[in-house]
Amino acid sequence: MSFVADPSLSALWQRVAERMRSLDESGLRRTLRPPAGIDLSSNDYLGLAHDPRITSALIAAVAREGVGSTGSRLLRGERDAFTALEQRFARFKGTERALYFSSGYLANLAVMTTFAEADDIIVSDERNHASLIDGIRLSPARREIVAHNDVAAARRALSAGAGEAGEARRAGDAGGAGARFLVVESLFSMDGDEAPLAAYAEICAATGAHLIVDEAHAVGIYGARGTGLIEEHGIADRVFLSINTAGKALGVSGAFVAGPGWAIDYLIQRARPFVFSTAPPPAMAAAVEASLDVIETEPQRRAQLRATAQALRARLQTAGVPVGAGTSQIVPIFIGDNDAAVAVAEAMQADGFDVRAVRPPSVPPGTARLRISINVNLTGEMIDRFVPALVSALVNAGADL
Repeated sequence: MSFVADPSLSALWQRVAERMRSLDESGLRRTLRPPAGIDLSSNDYLGLAHDPRITSALIAAVAREGVGSTGSRLLRGERDAFTALEQRFARFKGTERALYFSSGYLANLAVMTTFAEADDIIVSDERNHASLIDGIRLSPARREIVAHNDVAAARRALSAGAGEAGEARRAGDAGGAGARFLVVESLFSMDGDEAPLAAYAEICAATGAHLIVDEAHAVGIYGARGTGLIEEHGIADRVFLSINTAGKALGVSGAFVAGPGWAIDYLIQRARPFVFSTAPPPAMAAAVEASLDVIETEPQRRAQLRATAQALRARLQTAGVPVGAGTSQIVPIFIGDNDAAVAVAEAMQADGFDVRAVRPPSVPPGTARLRISINVNLTGEMIDRFVPALVSALVNAGADL
């Protein structure tokens, strides 16, 4: 039964209808589309989502543990498997402790809303993921948004905060001497470029700020051990917390916050997304453990991924297709116009390639694009078919080459 007898009389219905019309007119209406064709859009970079060793571990754990956790971890949802997994991931990441959440979104909300308080300052890259943005908005801290990968801007923002804290201390106002946080993705999810982590670590050390790094698209891929770009840049001892999702390169589900023991214990006590969320299905712990086994014992997977990314980027550049900066497995094809981006994506889907258009608000206005996501199952023959098909679709859509 409808909430009102006649929807046209509802102010809410009229407002929603107007918003939907606006989405249609601006080319921003989304549709749900299941996977079809060659995967060039998922985050299953290492091809682990269907690895039989991981699926077998999950199936066995479901038989052993059941399907649901039945409650939050502070009630009846805790399991020995979660503790063992967190200890394993902390060793993997090289930190004192780790805490497992059911999603990266919840993990980012937890970090941003638990540690930053009213007298604090959060400096955030303008292209950070929505989960970081939402967490920062929910925090009572003052926020400073800086231009993408702008080291000088980050230094100015953090130095200003350091000066304010120093003045407060000299005036005897301990309450005003707030903490400062610099929040970045290590590998940006829509642009595929890396943050200047080493420079940021130096700035944080100089200003007394705390560096928080979202490794969602880097964990499992970068570093000698596959732990991420923090490892690759050699700054593990200068990072306060990292957020590491298990639903991308690890091929499973959930996310870890990794860092010092005191910070993890504080999250357990105070992080509302942890305290008030039902725990993940216990069987997921076994699946993530199996994924970590593969990552630690098969470094050739990440080497193959990076080689394939290099090959595809080179082929696209040779064909005159403008690609985003960087060398990562995330390759943005900038188109600009929303409708044109959708048209190109639909043409590629018709050719058997699962490519998706990314439009605002996921990316800035005027920068609609295809987000090409490379995985280890992409073969040379697939690339040979994909590049000319993409060039044809771009030309037909009137894109500049």
